Amino acid sequence: MLNILIIDDEQPARDRLRRLLHELPRCEVVGEAASSNEALESIRELSPDVLLLDISMPGMDGMSLARVLREGGASPAIIFCTAYQDQALNAFEVEAIDYLVKPVRVERLELSIEKARRLLGREDGGEEDHYVRSTVGGKVVLTPLHRVICLVSEDKYTTVTHEKGTTVIDESLTDLEQKFPGFFFRVHRNALVSRKHLRGLERSPEGHTRALLSGTDRKPEVSRRNISALRTLLSELS
Repeated sequence: MLNILIIDDEQPARDRLRRLLHELPRCEVVGEAASSNEALESIRELSPDVLLLDISMPGMDGMSLARVLREGGASPAIIFCTAYQDQALNAFEVEAIDYLVKPVRVERLELSIEKARRLLGREDGGEEDHYVRSTVGGKVVLTPLHRVICLVSEDKYTTVTHEKGTTVIDESLTDLEQKFPGFFFRVHRNALVSRKHLRGLERSPEGHTRALLSGTDRKPEVSRRNISALRTLLSELS
């Protein structure tokens, strides 16, 4: 598990990063800070593994904070998340591990987090509870949770569509929702979709609303009661 501190003077930016991190496996937001001074205090109290750090902030800016941390010795891994496109060279001079330009996309953030995981030696942290477990030909198959695209209940089984194909499990959608809170969105009584893979909605010729997902041609139907909440979620992720 990586403990992450979000540092940005704008609340909407902090909220967005928190939502994106919630989609990624083995990440926990341990705190937020709206200024570099708040960040220094939080770093002392919380000892985060990773900082998601804005550059433009009142008082000491993010680049100056990174320099203070480096001069003080050991510090968390730093990923800059900024609207500026011309500070990348300065970022790497203070040994930041990555530089993301807003609006940050979840796929790009995931790559940065994995880079931080490698740097910190946390690559082996794949606990079984972050996998969907199925049995194929008498062998147990573990599908990484962040690779799961959608889950559809069919008869007594649940079909798992993931980035490399499909498997079948006997866990119910309700059990999976409870086991992985916040990771999936229920679009229908018989379907969950990965928030990370959500891309949009479309209207079928039959008049049904369906969820568009990256990594698969499967388009689970969206029930009328869930359309409004799903549109809200899509606007937040865009």
